[in-house]
Amino acid sequence: MTTLATEVRLASRPHGWPTAANFEIAQATLPDPAPGQVLVRNLVMTVDPYMRGRMNDTRSYVPPFAIGEALDGGAVGEIVSSTVDSLRPGDVVLHGLGWRSHALLDAKNATKVDPTVAPVNAYLGVLGMPGLTAYAGLLKQRNSSRAMPSSSPARPARSARWWGSWPGFAAPPGLSAAPAARTRSRT
Repeated sequence: MTTLATEVRLASRPHGWPTAANFEIAQATLPDPAPGQVLVRNLVMTVDPYMRGRMNDTRSYVPPFAIGEALDGGAVGEIVSSTVDSLRPGDVVLHGLGWRSHALLDAKNATKVDPTVAPVNAYLGVLGMPGLTAYAGLLKQRNSSRAMPSSSPARPARSARWWGSWPGFAAPPGLSAAPAARTRSRT
């Protein structure tokens, strides 16, 4: 049994802002999954800033999109058909073949996610690459001597209050969110 998928393809390279003329909506026929593959019906996909750079034919850290080919990017979808025991129909997975209604991919490129923990779109945002990037940046900044404009040694309490204002984050070790004690009088 084959599956008819709708996909978004790059029709031409944009000059300036991308327009509808730079894209093509097309149909593709997907075969049944081969051994080690899964067929996924995409539920949500991501549109990230780096994708605009991939529309140009320039050398970068990631290859450019090919004209006439489906775009790709993060997506979360439901397994429709599987040839592996670890991923079964109905499982929800994160993968890299967005911009299409269905994706046929190697099971090793699909990561099972739990839709009862968070909405599925969260795995493309706060629980995905953007969230991990932000988290790593916060940790790196926290450990930096130039952490935040308000975190100089003279103002540790202000920095701790900043950290404490973010849900799920505590002040870095050694900083208290309590107001700083006045150590000298104003004269």
